[in-house]
Amino acid sequence: MLYMVIESFKNGDPAPVYRRFRDRGRLAPEALKYISSWVTSDMARCYQVMECDDRQLLDQWIGRWSDLVDFEVIPVITSAEAVEKITPQRRHLAEGGEQRPPELTGA
Repeated sequence: MLYMVIESFKNGDPAPVYRRFRDRGRLAPEALKYISSWVTSDMARCYQVMECDDRQLLDQWIGRWSDLVDFEVIPVITSAEAVEKITPQRRHLAEGGEQRPPELTGA
């Protein structure tokens, strides 16, 4: 499962986070995979995509950084997976079917 992790640096200060990362690394459990990250231009937040099969691994990693960072975690799918999910809905409509309510389409 992929997760978008939004990190807000406590007190808006990224320096302690980067210092710990320099000194100790990512501190992630072995089965938690880092995909990529982006930092806002004001250096207040970091957006990371992480991957794991067990959400507890993500929670362990968060626990190692929670003194420096406030976290928001959102399960996400890739755009390709979104297309696969919506294709049956599109096919249904093309065949003259009624539009399904959003809760049935995942929208």
